[in-house]
Amino acid sequence: MEEKPQVTPETTPKKPKRQKRRVSLLIYISSTLLAFFVGIFLTILVVGLNNRTSQSLDTSTAGFSKISQVYQTISQQYYRKTDKTKLINGAIKGMINSLDDPYSEYLAGSDASDLDNTISGSFEGIGAEIQKKGNYIEIVSPIAGSPAKKAGLKANDVITAINGKSTAGWSATKATNQIRGKKNTKVTLTIKRGKQSFKVNLKRDVIPVKTVNARIDKTHPTVGYIQITSFSEPTFKEVKAAITKLRKQGAKSFVLDVRSNPGGIMQQALKISSMFVANGKPLMQVKARTGAATVYKAGKSQDGGFKVKEPVKVLIDDGSASASEIFAAALNQSANVELIGTKSFGKGTVQQVSQLDKHSEFKITVAKWLTPNGSWINKRGLTPNITAKYPSYAYLPVVSDKKTYQLDDVSSKIKTLQKELKAVGQDPGTINGYFSTTTQQAVTAFQAANDLDQTGKLDTATIDKLQTMITKKISDNDVAYNKAVEQLSK
Repeated sequence: MEEKPQVTPETTPKKPKRQKRRVSLLIYISSTLLAFFVGIFLTILVVGLNNRTSQSLDTSTAGFSKISQVYQTISQQYYRKTDKTKLINGAIKGMINSLDDPYSEYLAGSDASDLDNTISGSFEGIGAEIQKKGNYIEIVSPIAGSPAKKAGLKANDVITAINGKSTAGWSATKATNQIRGKKNTKVTLTIKRGKQSFKVNLKRDVIPVKTVNARIDKTHPTVGYIQITSFSEPTFKEVKAAITKLRKQGAKSFVLDVRSNPGGIMQQALKISSMFVANGKPLMQVKARTGAATVYKAGKSQDGGFKVKEPVKVLIDDGSASASEIFAAALNQSANVELIGTKSFGKGTVQQVSQLDKHSEFKITVAKWLTPNGSWINKRGLTPNITAKYPSYAYLPVVSDKKTYQLDDVSSKIKTLQKELKAVGQDPGTINGYFSTTTQQAVTAFQAANDLDQTGKLDTATIDKLQTMITKKISDNDVAYNKAVEQLSK
């Protein structure tokens, strides 16, 4: 989880009230939600640096002497005047970067203030969570209903450029600051998906705070569906209200969907998990470098006495990260609830945020979180009990350029569009990227069926309509959800 808590779709953790004395674990947060959510949700332990147990460091040691010597030499002898603040910030960044940990980061100025935004409000952005992956930025999960989701962005898409600027070497925070912006403004992302690269133009919007969507299944009126898009301050209350309402509507079992859920506040994940787990059973463990693991258990202190004993299935995918993995693992291992879908993301570490001064702070990984049975899923994810994937056309790249393709053109994008034509029932002939006469006939037939100009060309209007239909077809062929309903209806 990394990105300012995505508590709702794109917000960030509340800044803790600092106590003059030590300790106090103020809150575990699954990341910080910036505009995109910066990085994959972190499980963040927000504390003030001055709140921690003081361990005085002997700055006269050889290591610190070296740092002091380099600083003094540069300050006094470098051939141009130096900025002392930049030198200090550079030294701090260097130490943190040496950890080679995508979740540890130094934040100064606006980056630090972004981290301290409230997690209880909405935010303006494109609605996705990102993390640093290798030398670039990777999408962890787009939020349901967001501009990112509507544009067809997917987990594991790599953002190689933002508004034409390469993201090589960027931090997740820097990428977030470039992606976020006011409602109705636009941002262009260059995406690499597998071996293909394409651009996506997105209009930013307000990402609402509501984190739960619920309904009764249309064909199975005793099955209630609950989608949790992130774990934010209101999520526990929203889930509780959804279950109460669905019960009144006749629900006797529930499908809980945390697919494309990048995480959020850890306490919310624990409270909701406790609803489905018997009191006294473990929900998760947190293990620091030394000492015994802290075990969190189900009980009234978590769920307020509200329990769900009806049959349940949980849907996960590779966009389920951090707090959503805590939730899924708790139900799976402590309540024998089956997981259906594809392997989850695999975020198993805890971060701590410490403030250096009014304008700077840093976060570092301080612990692992473990599933109830003690497993560490970092970089491995949770494996579903029942594997259920979307159809192959759901994983096709987005064709979003304004170019028109016609007879005898050759392009990898034509190959993608040929696959989409076949998925909607039109035969484009051999799917090889060559715009043949058979492909032309398929395009003309598609245009005629959808009240478009019958040009036989893949123009902007035709491509947009084709991809809109593909999106709907994906929604209508939700293999994992159908499998869950089938299991609950037996």
